[in-house]
Amino acid sequence: MNSRFHDVTLKLIKMLNAVLITLPFAVCWMTYYANRTWAPYYAKGNWAVIALFLVLYTVYGKIYDAQLLQLSRISEMVYSQSLSALIADAIMYIVCWLLTKHLPAVWPLLLALFAQVILSVLWSYLANRWYFHTFPPKRTAVVYDMREGLEQLLEEYGLDRRFHVETAVNVEKCLEMQMEALQGMEAVFLCGIHSRERNIVLKYCVTNHITAYVIPRIGDILMSSAKQMHMLHLPILRVKRYSPGFEYVIVKRFLDIVLSGAVLLILSPLMLITAAAIKATDGGPVFYRQCRLTKDRKKFMVLKFRSMRVDAERDGVARLSTGENDDRITPVGRVIRKTRIDELPQLLNIIAGDMSIVGPRPERPEIAEQYEKELPEFALRLQAKAGLTGYAQVYGKYNTTPYDKLQMDLMYIAKPSILEDFRIIFATVKILFMAESTEGVQEGQTTASEAAK
Repeated sequence: MNSRFHDVTLKLIKMLNAVLITLPFAVCWMTYYANRTWAPYYAKGNWAVIALFLVLYTVYGKIYDAQLLQLSRISEMVYSQSLSALIADAIMYIVCWLLTKHLPAVWPLLLALFAQVILSVLWSYLANRWYFHTFPPKRTAVVYDMREGLEQLLEEYGLDRRFHVETAVNVEKCLEMQMEALQGMEAVFLCGIHSRERNIVLKYCVTNHITAYVIPRIGDILMSSAKQMHMLHLPILRVKRYSPGFEYVIVKRFLDIVLSGAVLLILSPLMLITAAAIKATDGGPVFYRQCRLTKDRKKFMVLKFRSMRVDAERDGVARLSTGENDDRITPVGRVIRKTRIDELPQLLNIIAGDMSIVGPRPERPEIAEQYEKELPEFALRLQAKAGLTGYAQVYGKYNTTPYDKLQMDLMYIAKPSILEDFRIIFATVKILFMAESTEGVQEGQTTASEAAK
């Protein structure tokens, strides 16, 4: 009953958010744009336009986790809701343009956006206070094998208000104690546990109405791609190498060419300005070419705007960037890295067929070999063509460990779809101005073990 009450009330609160953010647009439409359309609507038509905004905001809100009350900070929700509203407003401005048959004034929508941001702040603050007052933190246990310290991560990300960790226990000890450590718990995190022990704990959790949160291992993610079938009068799960359908490959390649070409055309003035700024800084080359790996270990030369000094790797040692602490980055380089402008020339790699818009990020052969010495499974990410953006870039950070990046890339590879590609493309917009997504690694780091520290 408590779970049902939680789910129903949470959905109602989220619906309230969508209605509140839609109200400023509705006022804007009814008082200004509706009467300026080429053929004004009757009541049903106006409601249809308002409903379109509501749908757009809801879709982008889901992509950006805009209403994730139980897991997000207030600032994160405000940012995600504001971005969702901005995109929905922009699309609706284009709709207004088509309906009026001339370029309409933009200031009413800007006023609506301002009101939407204010309402987002109010809703996020009040809903956050209500949620954590109504639903106290869950009594939580952490059961681990390979990974320790999850309780510190929960606190670091502000999730200690959602999960109150009362015990952290090694899985072997947990089994020896006959699950005594889990008695009375409402949630259990399973961290890096082998399948045999994990399944025992999972069965206990399901039997005793305990919600389990599983941090998977590589084998778990590979199994998620399995196709269910029947053979020998038995249920069978078939797992094979990444092999997307012919239709998916054709459509994906078509979209790569069309979208990359369109972005190149639109952003060509910005790219020319960037090239001039780089050249004026030190007189060195504008572009930076570097050998990278793509599908099936094929090598290609990735193209980027140069953001480091010409002699950045004069000793011949491949190093990952340390972000803001890297003294090899030029003043112009810091700006274009923060804004991701340095990545734009890779659109040419996409048109050439070396990369895709969405896929695992391409690694240097030297770095990949170092990772694979300690993490042989790292080569599994080379099943798919390298991408400009990807699952690991959207949901990880620059300094996310290679093991975790591999898991994220394999989650994408496990279930390829055009809808998932678009979701990642839109989600990429959210991280463009988030500093944590460009954080560097430790100074001088080159190996997988160092990245995992």
